[in-house]
Amino acid sequence: MAESVKIGKSDVTTTPLGLGTNKVGGHNLFDGLKDENGKQVVKAALDSGISLLDTAYMYGLGRSEEIIGEVTQNYDRSKFVIASKAAQDPNNHLEPNNDPAFLKKSVDDALNRLQTDYIDIFYIHFPDDKTPKAEAVAALAEEKKAGKIKAIGVSNFSLDQIREANADGQVDIVEDNYSLTHRNAEKTLFPYLKQNQISFVPYFPLASGLLTGKYTQGDQGKFSQFSADQYTKIMKALDQVKQIADKHSATVAQAILAWYIADPDISVVIPGARIADQVKSNVKALDVQLSKAEFEQIDSLFSEF
Repeated sequence: MAESVKIGKSDVTTTPLGLGTNKVGGHNLFDGLKDENGKQVVKAALDSGISLLDTAYMYGLGRSEEIIGEVTQNYDRSKFVIASKAAQDPNNHLEPNNDPAFLKKSVDDALNRLQTDYIDIFYIHFPDDKTPKAEAVAALAEEKKAGKIKAIGVSNFSLDQIREANADGQVDIVEDNYSLTHRNAEKTLFPYLKQNQISFVPYFPLASGLLTGKYTQGDQGKFSQFSADQYTKIMKALDQVKQIADKHSATVAQAILAWYIADPDISVVIPGARIADQVKSNVKALDVQLSKAEFEQIDSLFSEF
């Protein structure tokens, strides 16, 4: 397993490849999920040496946390890292709520579902439009002082909201939408995060499957966020990534994940998985050591996004 990564200014360290668990118990997000498959996914991750499990209340309205809590009872708690998130208020149509009292209750509820004494990383999942962000983070800082969480994160925050949240230097990590085909964060967030020792975790790193190499030119209709010209460029870029992947006896997805792992601006990459075999395949990305030239070639292939 690759060397560990430190999360922000906290004491939390983890592997650079984690597991996103929205397909573990996330019945409200994906059709046809089976809890047993979700359990096997979590087991496969931990058995493969992946140490970060990234979950959220919104994944099955607590069900993902419950499944993780059940599975991890059979593992040494000191050997893995749990990240969870909250904001959606079940008493107000799941609207974002960053109120300090709500966040503190959310931590306690998550601890119960996860059957653990502490959560390594706790994120405010989405900003609301009324709570001062420094007050919201101050509530999590109190939870940290109490030993209930170890690192503080924010997710889906704009740069201005991150600045406000980090007024007292308490934010350790930011999670946001980022991939080789969605690179806005490089300009909008990365300079501030680097300057303030804040880690970054991308979600949708494989662009909802687009970057796995399993789609063809004929699938353009499934990705309406890209113009026909952009989609064609992505397909051509992936053909070249496949040539790089072939040199490493790897898949396109493994080569793309290896690119994120090699990027110093990215702390942890957290691809999701519906079945255990997908986890085992993703883990092989850690064995793909891209050369500097290969890293730069992949970077260049997607430079316009």
